[in-house]
Amino acid sequence: MHVGKVITFKDAPQFFQKLRTAGKTIVQCHGTFDLIHPGHIYHLEEAKELGDVLVVTITAEKYVNKGPGRPYFNDPLRARSLTALSCVDYVVLIPHAAAVEAIDAVKPNIYCKGREYENQECDVTGNIRDDVTAVERHGGQVRYIGSVVFSSTRLLNRHFDLVPPAIKEFCQQVAQDFPPAKFREVVDDFAKLRVLVIGDIIFDRYSYVKVQGLTSKNRIISGRYLNEETQAGGSLAVFRHIQKFTPNVNLIGLLGTESWADATLGEFLPKEHDLVLREPEFTTIIKQRLCEPPAEGKEVSKLFSVNFIDGEPPEREIRDRVLRAVEQRLAECDLVVVADFGHGLMAEEVRRLIEAKAPFFALNCQTNSNNHGFNIINHQYRRADCFSLDDQELLLAVARRHINHSQELEKLRAHFSASYAWLTRGAIETIGLKEGSAPCTLLPLETRIVDTVGAGDAFFSVAALAAKCGAPNALATFLGQLAGGQAVRIVGNTEPISKSALLKSGMSLLTF
Repeated sequence: MHVGKVITFKDAPQFFQKLRTAGKTIVQCHGTFDLIHPGHIYHLEEAKELGDVLVVTITAEKYVNKGPGRPYFNDPLRARSLTALSCVDYVVLIPHAAAVEAIDAVKPNIYCKGREYENQECDVTGNIRDDVTAVERHGGQVRYIGSVVFSSTRLLNRHFDLVPPAIKEFCQQVAQDFPPAKFREVVDDFAKLRVLVIGDIIFDRYSYVKVQGLTSKNRIISGRYLNEETQAGGSLAVFRHIQKFTPNVNLIGLLGTESWADATLGEFLPKEHDLVLREPEFTTIIKQRLCEPPAEGKEVSKLFSVNFIDGEPPEREIRDRVLRAVEQRLAECDLVVVADFGHGLMAEEVRRLIEAKAPFFALNCQTNSNNHGFNIINHQYRRADCFSLDDQELLLAVARRHINHSQELEKLRAHFSASYAWLTRGAIETIGLKEGSAPCTLLPLETRIVDTVGAGDAFFSVAALAAKCGAPNALATFLGQLAGGQAVRIVGNTEPISKSALLKSGMSLLTF
């Protein structure tokens, strides 16, 4: 089915097959087409001259990875702008982030990209290689065109209110020293780092139920079970985030010997990076959350949680084996990332060893329902090169309710002799400190929240990499926020953050 020039994604394969059968040469252009400008007009007119039918496929707004406020124009408006052009024959909205599915639906004879993509190394997503492969698989060819070039992103950033003024000003300041190309170089340099992640492995189990109401006798919520999924949480989530930026990362943690545990770990942790100890006397940690199914555009509603966890810390023999495993690996890494969830792995002797011998020590010491009041960062640790914590964790550390957040964070940074410190305050702000530099404050980059679980881990993972590379305070904070902003759009730890999406949104925000 189609209305005028607009063809549905579902109907596109059959529709364009009929045109090919009729001998038509189909030309395809793909993109966001957020703000139609002269560069687009020239590009599309040149594309139309190459064949009989010009099809423009556009990425649906849900899948656009260009940072907050993008796309500026919604799907109907972007489609309407394109259909108004006489050179455009058909428009298809694509419910995918990349172009391969669009190419598979259209199977063009000629696929057109801008001349800036002719050098594939300039493509931050790496998707152009996949595009070329898909086009050639269907017998088509790729042409690079465009005699007049403008940047929609630059025009929108300069002349439209995509983000609040404070965020725009922050990005402009970062862009002075780190324009898009240099920003990408910084992120690409993370691949040189050798990283050791140490911490509690947690499996997040999301069990989805359909709420039926309250029971008549006990007045408790009654729900019908739908399905469930097991996700990689805790230090395993941190490992997966970091692995997107450097292949040189290993994980030390504890796992039980339950029949399912090893196979489940293997789904997320490749053997060559697996330094996890399997201990029969240890209970593999599961945090089960009963939730309502995710609804489009709404945050996941969690009803109840159950933790499967030992009530006592691991036995001395297990702690000794963890200590030896850590000691063997400390000399082989540039960065030690500790994700301490307070579930027993980070015994005192392990903490002291890392503080003494880690070449660069990134710390995240978390408070949760199981350890509340007993896993306080400045009670457990004496030294860190960088650390991040949230509001509740800072209040527990200073033992007061009403505080000046920036001042107390600075006192904590000085206490640890840390180079960097971050306070993530959810929907309020993130405060970043670096020794010898001015503090910075950045508002949230993402307001469309799906699930906040794991967002702090994503922030910490990327900010730690930036800290080890000596990034300026504002840049390191910006990178962490990009990761956290991406994570809140993902249900729990369903998937790690994407380097290409981070690059794309970061470079977009830094284009002026």
